Amino acid sequence: MSAERPILIVDDDRALRTTLAEQLSFDGEFVAEEAETAAEAEERLNQADARFDAIILDISLPDGDGRDLCARLRRQGVKIPIIMLTGSDSESDVVRGLDSGANDYIAKPFRLAELLARLRAQLRIFENSEDAVFVVGPYLFRPSAKLLQDQARNRRIRLTEKEAAILKFLYRSGTRPVARQILLNEVWGYNAAVTTHTLETHIYRLRQKIEPDPANARLLLTEGGGYRLDPAGVTAAVA
Repeated sequence: MSAERPILIVDDDRALRTTLAEQLSFDGEFVAEEAETAAEAEERLNQADARFDAIILDISLPDGDGRDLCARLRRQGVKIPIIMLTGSDSESDVVRGLDSGANDYIAKPFRLAELLARLRAQLRIFENSEDAVFVVGPYLFRPSAKLLQDQARNRRIRLTEKEAAILKFLYRSGTRPVARQILLNEVWGYNAAVTTHTLETHIYRLRQKIEPDPANARLLLTEGGGYRLDPAGVTAAVA
């Protein structure tokens, strides 16, 4: 089972927001936070611990046009997928929405299955793009390049394909521990003839690369029969 993906829903229709949040969270694939206005959305996105994998954004907001918010976020460097919702699907509206930086555009009323399919598609595209950058402790993590950048120390750390996959899945899991077998299945596949020893070896090598003191792990922790990331731990250790 995959980790929950954090999604921000920005819409002034409370009933729609609640329904979307409930449906997105139904099978554990996503977890949703809600914002009613552009100002509230920006406040949530600017929080120090903010982490969203995508934004579902309505065009008509009480304090402005969602397309203007989308363009503003893109200028600020927000790269995650943005799917816009609108009551109109005219060609001019679609073009304006896409020109503002939206990845996709869905007209109301819409089918939830279609929204989910488009959301998953945009997430797959983003995660494999050069634009995908995640903050992992003191590092900027670029999965497509299999690279960690420690900007404070002007240092780059090259990762193997499996190391990058492990780190990406643990990042998606937030601070919740991931059981060894689940992580093994996600990275090597359910039919792979590998054992947890293989995973443990990769975890050991990964710690040698990313931990200030590999013998006293603070970023990649062993916990609850598996592993989890604690970005605050290594940040405090190197501060």
